[in-house]
Amino acid sequence: MFIVTLLTSPTERSLDAALVDSLRNAWGGGDATWLAVDEAAEFSIPVMPDNRWDVWEGLQRGCVDLVIQPSDNRRKKMLLADMDSTMIRQECIDELADEAGVGAHVADITARAMNGELNFESALIERVSLLKGLPEPMIEQVLDQRITYMPGGYELVATMKARGAYAALVSGGFTAFTSRVAAALGFDENRANTLLVQDGKLTGDVARPILGKEAKVQALVEITQRLGIARADALAVGDGANDLGMLGQAGTGVALHAKPAVQAQCDIRINHGDLTALLFIQGYGRDTFVT
Repeated sequence: MFIVTLLTSPTERSLDAALVDSLRNAWGGGDATWLAVDEAAEFSIPVMPDNRWDVWEGLQRGCVDLVIQPSDNRRKKMLLADMDSTMIRQECIDELADEAGVGAHVADITARAMNGELNFESALIERVSLLKGLPEPMIEQVLDQRITYMPGGYELVATMKARGAYAALVSGGFTAFTSRVAAALGFDENRANTLLVQDGKLTGDVARPILGKEAKVQALVEITQRLGIARADALAVGDGANDLGMLGQAGTGVALHAKPAVQAQCDIRINHGDLTALLFIQGYGRDTFVT
């Protein structure tokens, strides 16, 4: 048995009941359950449809996300989340680079690395080297003035934790940012790279070993083992190529507003919903969200 979830932007709330019923009838689905009025609905189907991706493409043109997954074990016991462009709207290194006067150059490298065109570790070393000499207090300034949270993040973490789940923030970015973001959103732990500082200024280097794609997978393995749960009990979310390992090994891997190369390798793609979409695909109705 499979569950089909249809959802759209919570600001637009444009999910048409006729569309839901039409697809349900076409696929021989059960009765539809509305998880949020005009925003998210789900129904069960007996088999995976052959035309799944053709329908997905058509729905994308109408700003509707389609997720189909096995009905068993949908509600997860652990959340493993990327930070940059996932839990927050920005890429922290790009914001620091902008303050250092090299914003456009660094942003280009970041975009290529996140799309899998560059080696993550070497790209990070190159970008951090361009921050040499930036005053350390600039980190707090960027946090205060430039960083904004992705809609639905607090509700996602709070709702899952209220049901006993564990939440870990694992980023290829920097601990100076993950510690603040993790505390604000209620994560149980955070892991990231450490920017090196000397005499109150960034040295242009980062502590080793560098946390990248493999380290995110290792975090999934270590934390699930520590909690005594299976990887199948974890939900992972990210947007970049360095997230693909954990997205592929978690029970549910979600590409959230992800780069094209990342979407191509993930079965669950959220392009129109916000982070509350990760609650809808677990079967939570909006009236059960912790806010």
